[in-house]
Amino acid sequence: MATSVKTPRMLGQPIKRREDPRLITGAGQFLDDISMPGMLHMAVVRSPYGHARINSIDASAALALPGILAVVTAKDIEGETTDHLPYEFGWQPFENVNDFPRGPLATDKVRYVGDPVAVVVGEDRYGVRDAAALVEVDYDPLPAVIDPEKALDPGATLLFEDSGTNLGHTQSRLAGDVEAAFKAADKVVKIKVVNQRVIPAPMETRGTIAIWRADGAGETGELTVYETTQGVHGLRRCLAPLLGYPENKVRVIVPDMGGGFGNRTDCAPETVMTCIMAKRLNRPVKYQETRTESNQAAMHGRGQIDIVEAAVKNDGTVLGIKVTAICDIGAYNQFLSPIMGMLTGIMLAGNYDIPNVQYELKGVYTNKTPVGAYRGAGRPEATYLLEMMMDEVATSWGWTWPRSAARTS
Repeated sequence: MATSVKTPRMLGQPIKRREDPRLITGAGQFLDDISMPGMLHMAVVRSPYGHARINSIDASAALALPGILAVVTAKDIEGETTDHLPYEFGWQPFENVNDFPRGPLATDKVRYVGDPVAVVVGEDRYGVRDAAALVEVDYDPLPAVIDPEKALDPGATLLFEDSGTNLGHTQSRLAGDVEAAFKAADKVVKIKVVNQRVIPAPMETRGTIAIWRADGAGETGELTVYETTQGVHGLRRCLAPLLGYPENKVRVIVPDMGGGFGNRTDCAPETVMTCIMAKRLNRPVKYQETRTESNQAAMHGRGQIDIVEAAVKNDGTVLGIKVTAICDIGAYNQFLSPIMGMLTGIMLAGNYDIPNVQYELKGVYTNKTPVGAYRGAGRPEATYLLEMMMDEVATSWGWTWPRSAARTS
């Protein structure tokens, strides 16, 4: 006689988190807890300038230190990547796209403080940092542009001279009849809102361990990557074509991870270089960034200036809004950089009955760390500008209350 099996009831029941016991007892395994036989360590030589030309790189003093196996610059890895570092322009149509391919190491110029210039690989994690400090880079400093509005001025310093502009891309979105809404308005309220750039600071900084296992001929093999990433499948999808491997030959493993919040959705230059060096030296290679490096080079968030106009009736009705968003991309488009401002445009009306909306996005290059996803990714910017606008609309009727000092008009 068959025995019936009672399916456990899940819906509506408290379910204990599986990971908590090992984490609260100190038995978790984070990336820096992982050690492997023969593992090497990598450090990154970074630019101290926001904008400068690279004249020469002298690694002789670093290579003379004991335990240092390699110092690699952009010239040394030519041909080892099949494409530039990936970024997303495919989610939504953009106009006036100025696409500037970026390799994992700076070539002719550095464009932000922390831009990777070279990597050092050796036997000891502290030794490679000492060696990185000995790599001499001859820079020719250039004026830096850090204000995204001024970056669009005629005569502004250009990050990419051949383009003739610092404008990276634009996008226009329109819903309803905005012009008719403004003609019918009793008043037009206008504000300028600054949503400042922020630095994400997860408890655990970024890190990568790459292991290359070649086949007998050494021509093909398998790449295993331990990475503190929020996008395990996305990272594999990016790394495989970039390094010229079939996707089924790349495995990405995420250990326990100390925070993310969008900041770990990137396919970063350091990750790519860790993989390149693991294959080149045929030994496991670990990179663990310092907190200073995290502040300098891990994706920043926000960085948006919004000029907002609202068409208002005296009875409190908001007929329509116009928004021009100037989005600070930073020095390069890095993975999700282009879509931050696009997500702001999608969320503009919020939970209000605003039938007519016009949105103009301008993505602008500046000599700062690239911007990416962080805590809502473009959508908190929309909420902020909308609520500040409604605050100003209410005040224009004679209502008064303390307003945020963050608004500028």
